[in-house]
Amino acid sequence: MKNALITGSTKGMGRAIAVAFANEGLNVAICSRNEKELFEFADLLNRSNPGIKVFAQVADGSDKAQLLAFASAAQQELGFIDVVVNNLGTFVPSSILDDADDTFDKQLKTNLMPTYELYRFFGKTMISARKGHFFNICSVAALNPVVQAGSYSITKYALLGLTKIMRLETQEHGIKVTAIIPGSTLTDSWKDAVVDKNTMVLPEDIASAIINIYRMSPGANVDEIIIKPAPGQL
Repeated sequence: MKNALITGSTKGMGRAIAVAFANEGLNVAICSRNEKELFEFADLLNRSNPGIKVFAQVADGSDKAQLLAFASAAQQELGFIDVVVNNLGTFVPSSILDDADDTFDKQLKTNLMPTYELYRFFGKTMISARKGHFFNICSVAALNPVVQAGSYSITKYALLGLTKIMRLETQEHGIKVTAIIPGSTLTDSWKDAVVDKNTMVLPEDIASAIINIYRMSPGANVDEIIIKPAPGQL
């Protein structure tokens, strides 16, 4: 049985992706800072898919030590990690000149560092096995910067660049690397806004795209996929 590890996995896109991989029959490793939410979600996954293993560990993915402890424990508990979904992210709507002193550092540690560190942690093992798939959740802000979220745009540009380097470093070894580039998606970032969900991408849409890419033949890789609201960006 194959194993998928998902960061930022109890809400929004991460939750939908974890559900989709569990429904696909993969064991899943999930983490969250919120212990109650994490283990309630783990219980739900177990009850919905009794044939799989669910590994859950409380961890702040923006903390390198906690992130790597989660990765190591998941690997020890489940075995070889076939799929890594780097979903953890935070959105701060602020122009760079108005950023708080810690805004940029926090977004680097949340939007970029976890992908870099999990790539370093799992990459060589995947190369040795000549299999594995990284899905990195980027953003359309990596293609068209959002001036009202300058630091966020910078970190997403960097994440897309990292994704391209990961692919070039590993593709000759049979590793797949895919950049998922969502537009306006109905996650917690929009919880205080009045929006029509029919004008937005849903987390389940992102999860569906990832599962369909995952199902492709060993010789096929989707480098990037852009998923935007049908009526245009909000």
